[in-house]
Amino acid sequence: MDFFTLLVGLLLVLWSFRAWFSGARNERLPPGPVSLPIVGNLFKIGNKPNESLAQLAKTYGPLMTLKLGCLTNIVVSSATMAKEVLQTHDQAFAGRIIRDSIRVLNHHQGSIIWLPPSSRWRNLRKLCKYQIFTAQKLDANESLRRQKVRELLDHVSESAQVGRAVDIGQAAFTTTLNLLSNTIFSVDLVGPDSETGQEFKALVWRMVEEVGKTNLSDFFPILRPLDPQGIRRRMTIYARRIYKLFDEMIDQRLYSRGSLPSPSTRNNDLLDVLLDHFHDSTSEFGRPDIKALLAEIFVAGTDTTSTTLEWALAELLHNPDSMAKVQSELQENVGGGKQVEETDVARLPYLQAVVKETLRLHPPISVVPRKAETEVEICGFTIPKDAQVLVNLWAIFRDPGIWTNPVAFVPERFLGSSRFDFRGQDFELIPFGAGRRICPGMPFALRMVHLMLASLLQSFDWKIEDGRSPKDMDMTDKFGTSLHKALPLSAIPIEARRS
Repeated sequence: MDFFTLLVGLLLVLWSFRAWFSGARNERLPPGPVSLPIVGNLFKIGNKPNESLAQLAKTYGPLMTLKLGCLTNIVVSSATMAKEVLQTHDQAFAGRIIRDSIRVLNHHQGSIIWLPPSSRWRNLRKLCKYQIFTAQKLDANESLRRQKVRELLDHVSESAQVGRAVDIGQAAFTTTLNLLSNTIFSVDLVGPDSETGQEFKALVWRMVEEVGKTNLSDFFPILRPLDPQGIRRRMTIYARRIYKLFDEMIDQRLYSRGSLPSPSTRNNDLLDVLLDHFHDSTSEFGRPDIKALLAEIFVAGTDTTSTTLEWALAELLHNPDSMAKVQSELQENVGGGKQVEETDVARLPYLQAVVKETLRLHPPISVVPRKAETEVEICGFTIPKDAQVLVNLWAIFRDPGIWTNPVAFVPERFLGSSRFDFRGQDFELIPFGAGRRICPGMPFALRMVHLMLASLLQSFDWKIEDGRSPKDMDMTDKFGTSLHKALPLSAIPIEARRS
């Protein structure tokens, strides 16, 4: 046994005695499996916690207690309990336990995702919401979205001409990345086939993967200085690379503002707005906050949108009848001689149903974490202060008590219903969360997914690479902060001949 292993073991034993002497177990906690000394229920989690938690909930109920190391977790697995947490007691559960991987470079101090519900958090969220995601701002940028989707179609068309398969996730990622970079910096960051785009995507997905990993340092805080799995070390490398890019963009803009003082030279993009706040003597925000906010906009915006688009097209290829229906709807309501527009989406109910069904089966965030800021009683059980509350959206969205044939891709289930508008009121389907921490980027993501998917289906027919049949497609996922397709979707486009 080496010294490091011995040290870790000694620290865990010391913690175990400390926990044992800290007080009696709260007998009013929700039910849950018996926990082992020191590790608690860690061995019951596995590499797909969303699925493991759903399976345990079948035994212990929709409100369940798990001990993961020294952290008490309350797992929510039903729409009714989710409403209790995210609406009835939203204020009490508005915090988040900050993961060790988020603490690198003090990112959490300027994070709209991880900051506690304070005035600083509200101001950051307000700045983000009203400068990017209002209906007015999104409407003003419609021509930019149309341009970026046109560039995506041109890229796909080049592949179609030579019969080359397209990496759908990569193509959607590049499109979304350049749309965001134009909104923020007024420039494209990458080209459709550039190595930079592939490297940036790999960097973002590595960060998402690291944040989603089971990290011993989160369950045993005494281990944080040791970083036993190397997660903090790797995240530091990734964060520095992204922050370096942002520093270069900020320095370049500050230089141009200093050398070209005329207001007419301003881009009036998000970076200009943030720098105005940065230079305001009364502002509580500084450069670290700007970089943290930009990192979260880029990472969350690109990953969520590209992953959802990839899953949607994969499900349509896997279900040819649904593919035929959505393309027929596009032909009937838009035609082939006119490029589909955002305003057309309202007349495409089956397309909307496809997106909803994709988000039900493959939610961008499968398990939503919250933190109990105070002790709360729910259904006769006590949720202790500082407990982590995990809302298992994956389990709720596949609950057979809510959904008929829950594991099947059936867009028709959403036709003829005005429910499930994603605004956080229908707790059977809340892929963007609910309450005060609902995702502020939801309006942007929905516009982009609908427009990109409709455009790709209107302009091209698609076939699976290597001549595989739809039933032979690999539709497994891998767990992380978001659920990525385990085998990236690569499909061959065929120019559509539609009038």
